[in-house]
Amino acid sequence: MADLFADDLPPPPREELHADAPLADRLRPARLDEVVGQEHLTGPEGAIGRMVAAGRLTSMILWGPPGTGKTTIARLLADAVGMRFHAVSAVFSGVADLKKAFAEADLAARAGQRTLLFVDEIHRFNRAQQDGFLPFVERGTVTLVGATTENPSFELNAALLSRAQVLILRRLDAAALELLLERAEAAEGPLPLTPEAREALIASADGDGRFLLNQAETLYSAKIPDPLDPAGLGAFLQRRVAVYDKDREGHYNLISALHKALRGSDPQAALYYLARMLTAGEEPLYVLRRLTRFASEDIGLADPQALTQCLAAKDAYQFLGSPEGELAIVQACLYCATAPKSNAAYVAQKEAWRSARETGSLMPPQNILNAPTKLMKDIGYGKGYAYDHDADDGFSGADYWPEEMAAQTYYRPVARGFERQVIERIEWWEKKRRELRGE
Repeated sequence: MADLFADDLPPPPREELHADAPLADRLRPARLDEVVGQEHLTGPEGAIGRMVAAGRLTSMILWGPPGTGKTTIARLLADAVGMRFHAVSAVFSGVADLKKAFAEADLAARAGQRTLLFVDEIHRFNRAQQDGFLPFVERGTVTLVGATTENPSFELNAALLSRAQVLILRRLDAAALELLLERAEAAEGPLPLTPEAREALIASADGDGRFLLNQAETLYSAKIPDPLDPAGLGAFLQRRVAVYDKDREGHYNLISALHKALRGSDPQAALYYLARMLTAGEEPLYVLRRLTRFASEDIGLADPQALTQCLAAKDAYQFLGSPEGELAIVQACLYCATAPKSNAAYVAQKEAWRSARETGSLMPPQNILNAPTKLMKDIGYGKGYAYDHDADDGFSGADYWPEEMAAQTYYRPVARGFERQVIERIEWWEKKRRELRGE
C-alpha cells in the first residue's frame, strides 16, 4: 500500500536533499517546533499544538501572507499525527485531480490510513469546486488543510468555512526573520553584510521568510568579497516591490487606513498610507476618487476648497502623469488631512434620503410650483409666490415644505471652519422667519 501512495510522501529529510536544492528547501523545518513566527498556533497553547497533542486534526484553513510557513506546517502536521499527506494546487489542479485524490484517500482509509489533503491557494477554486470538498470532509475521507493568502470570508463559500477552522498566520517579525538568517549562516557561513545592511535585508523581506532566504542565497552565490552596506545591498539586489495587490484585501485595508488617518487629521500617517498604496502599484486615479469622496464626506462645507483641491489634483495628475503628477495627489492628501472636518453634509444626505423614501410623493406647496399652462394657473399653481429678491434683505421667509409634512432639520453644520459662518447665516434666517410669522 505504501508504494501506491509513494508520490504523496513528505519531502526527504534535509540531509537527503540534493546539494543544489534551494536554500529555503534545505532549511525547511523538520518539526513543528522549528517553525518560526507562528508560536501562537504551533505552541502548546495554540490551536495546532493542542490538536497535535490530542493526536487528532480537524479540517482547517491556514490564512496568511506569502512565505509564513503554510505549506511547511501542513506537511509537518501530517507527520506529527501519522497521516498520509497528499497535496494539490488550485493553480495547476482541476476536477480530475481532485477526484483522483479523493479516490486514493478512500482507498487509504479502507487500509486504515487517514489522509491529510493539502490544497494550496484554495481560494482559486471556484464555488462549485469548493462544494465538491464537502461530502469527503463530512465523511472523514480527508482532513482538509487549505492554504490561502486571501481573506477566507471573501473567497471561500460559507458551507466550506463552516466545516473548517480558520487559523491566521502572522507575517514574520524581525526576530523570526533574524532566526532564519542565523540558520542560513549556520549552513552556509556569514553573510557578506554590515549590521546595517543586515537590518535592511530583513526589512526588505516584508515578513516573507522564503523571500529572505532566496535573497540570502543570491548573496552567497555571488561570493562577494567585502561586506555590503545598505546602499550596496540595494544596488545588488535591486528594490523589492511591496507585497500588495489592488484586487486583494490589502487594497481595502490600506484605503481604509488612509481614510481613517485623514479623518483623524494626521497628515503624517495619511501620507504614509498614500505612499504605501502608490509605491505598490495602486491606480492613482482610484486614490484620487477616494480623496474626492473624503472631501465631501468628512470635510464638506467646513472647508469647501477641499473638494476643489481634489478635483484640481485629478486634473494635474491627468495632465502630468506619473511620477510628476503624484505630487498633486500628495498635496490633495495633505490638504484633506489638515482641513477642518465636518460630516454634516454626509449625515444630512442620509437623513434627507430616508425622509424622501418614507414620505413618498407628497406635493410641494402650490405657490412654489411653476405654471407653464393656463390650466395650471387657474388651479393655483404659483399663486402667492414671494420672490425673495424683492423682499427686504432678499429673504421672504416662505414655507417650502409639503402641507402634510412638518419642517425637518437634516443639515446641522458644526462650529468648525467655514461652517461657523454657515451656522450664523442659518440662525439669522431662522430669526427672520420667526419675525415674519410674528413670533
